[in-house]
Amino acid sequence: MAAVTVKDLVVRFDAATILDRVSVSVASGELLMLLGPSGCGKTTLLRSIAGFIEPDAGSIRFDDEEMRGRPTHSRNVGMVFQSFALWPHMTVAENVGFGLRERRVAKAEIAARVEDALASTRMAGYGARRIDELSGGEQQRVALARALVVRPRCLLLDEPLSNLDAKLRQSMREEIRRLCKSAGLTTIYVTHDQKEALAIADRIAVMQKGRILQIGTPTEVYRRPSSRAVATFIGETNLLEGRVVGTLDGGGVRLESPIGALVTGPDPTFSPAPGADVWISIRPECVRLTNTPGAGNTARADAVDGGFLYLGELAERKLRVGDVPLTSYELNPTVAAAAAAAGPVTIEIAPEDVVLLPRNPTDDGTGGGTH
Repeated sequence: MAAVTVKDLVVRFDAATILDRVSVSVASGELLMLLGPSGCGKTTLLRSIAGFIEPDAGSIRFDDEEMRGRPTHSRNVGMVFQSFALWPHMTVAENVGFGLRERRVAKAEIAARVEDALASTRMAGYGARRIDELSGGEQQRVALARALVVRPRCLLLDEPLSNLDAKLRQSMREEIRRLCKSAGLTTIYVTHDQKEALAIADRIAVMQKGRILQIGTPTEVYRRPSSRAVATFIGETNLLEGRVVGTLDGGGVRLESPIGALVTGPDPTFSPAPGADVWISIRPECVRLTNTPGAGNTARADAVDGGFLYLGELAERKLRVGDVPLTSYELNPTVAAAAAAAGPVTIEIAPEDVVLLPRNPTDDGTGGGTH
């Protein structure tokens, strides 16, 4: 499988810049998710790699080969679309073998490769069926088999699970990762679903307004976002304004914040100097209720009236420290937890769960709250 390298890619539609000097590298066999809101440019990037869109500037390489200017059919990519794009008048086998027939592969080889592709997607024995006889999940597997049968240099997936129900999406995302990793496929996958990206990806590229904000492993982008935009897009967070007032031996800093003095753990990616204004990001699951405070940051919080939401495996609790709203998640909530929701509580936040982010002059100062 080919490594894919995109460098300084620019795509403009009329006066609008859709991709603004985008650069990203995908290693051979890696599964990269392009994650971002609608209109951020992720599908445009995918279609540029496939050859459906000719960029205005920049480079697209498969290994050491420049792809710009080459037609889609000569790039040998496999692509799975949001709509599956299966032909209803063809059987499953005819759909899967379409790309091979276009390449004028011998009939005997087409039959063997179609059989292998269906087996790899757990659709063996379905070759003679019509598309309208299949469930949504089965149609998705056929679309994957059709992309794989041509033995692509890379696999491109554009929101492939968006038309499936929630339960089927969960099982299919596990299946897609299994398939891509077992075959060693270089895969670029577009989604706006954060849980899908966190569950499937080797690395995630978070996009906004035609640019890549951060690239990292799922753990890195969730636990150590590089900016306010990433922190508020990936999951939920309590976002506070803060100021660095000192440093700690062994790393970490002391902070002034709307919920009181805080300390952080060491962070090699961002170490602001005393006096610096920063954003403080604290995930709701890191705001823990405690009767025996330890060495972490503690505060006394009041429950917000009606601010306890039972969600089964977790409960969402709305709190206030002074005038500052905070959200806390409790895993495996009990009946007793719900009964105690109306009273004041002590919260504890471990230093390593206090994440500092740069605060730019253009950021609006909206203060605390969950974003």
